[in-house]
Amino acid sequence: MTALVPTLDKKRRRRQDKAGYLFLLPWFIGILFTVGPFIASLFLAFTDYNLLNPPKWSGLDNVKEMLGDAKLHQSLKVTFIYTLVSVPLSLIAALGVAMVLHRGIRGLPIYRSVYYLPSLLGGSVAIVMLWRYIFGYNGIVNKALGFFGIAGPGWTSDPDYALTTLILLHIWTFGSPMVIFLAGLKQIPTMYYEAASMDGASAARQFRSITLPLLSPIIFFNLVQSLIASFQTFTQGYVMSGGSGGPADSTLFFNLYLYQKGFAEYDMGYASALAWLLLVIVAGFTAVNFLAAKYWVFYDN
Repeated sequence: MTALVPTLDKKRRRRQDKAGYLFLLPWFIGILFTVGPFIASLFLAFTDYNLLNPPKWSGLDNVKEMLGDAKLHQSLKVTFIYTLVSVPLSLIAALGVAMVLHRGIRGLPIYRSVYYLPSLLGGSVAIVMLWRYIFGYNGIVNKALGFFGIAGPGWTSDPDYALTTLILLHIWTFGSPMVIFLAGLKQIPTMYYEAASMDGASAARQFRSITLPLLSPIIFFNLVQSLIASFQTFTQGYVMSGGSGGPADSTLFFNLYLYQKGFAEYDMGYASALAWLLLVIVAGFTAVNFLAAKYWVFYDN
């Protein structure tokens, strides 16, 4: 009887392995449709290709063109400012709202849905158009300022404020990290807070010494996800500026410039090189985050 146990365990493991491979099957199928374009874009990054004629090998010409491309440098500047400002502010807002909802207010599912909804709609064309109307010269924001005797600017038509409106839109869509923060807060044992209260620790000290360290893996996850998503921003800048990146290239995101080069100017070789530059930038930021994580992310194991 005991001799049959290893055999049964092997059969059980084989069934589990088959089930695991079955669940991975969609991913494997997706890889088949991804590897080809991935390799093709790498090849096209070193060619002169306009979609109409066969690609011609150009070596590092696209890389050299990047070094002197003032519009590319502007798109990088806009994207970096947008990312470095909007990501921390949206995470702070998400954590703040999650802590309020974590206190167990009445109607929590309703509030959670209301705060999560903008993250589903914030990247849609309709919401960006609505945002452009709200911050237009005769929009709701300027009408509200006019009520107090303040003459508001043309937020979406002024280069000094256009990017700010898109940063506010990104902050408004903090629902997704908020839900993740809320789940993380529920996993922190209450006994830690009870012990700290008995020792006379203030709410601020409890937040700094208990909440932040135990929530650091969740913060790290949301940070990486938000950084990657912000570098991929396209719809907001395209709809807000009508595809031009204006006014004065103040909303010319990197992905929008890549789209202009590839599908407006048909310079697909240069666009492929830009895509690989974006991959390098995102991979670099992600690597830095993982390297720095060991200094501030706490794991209980």
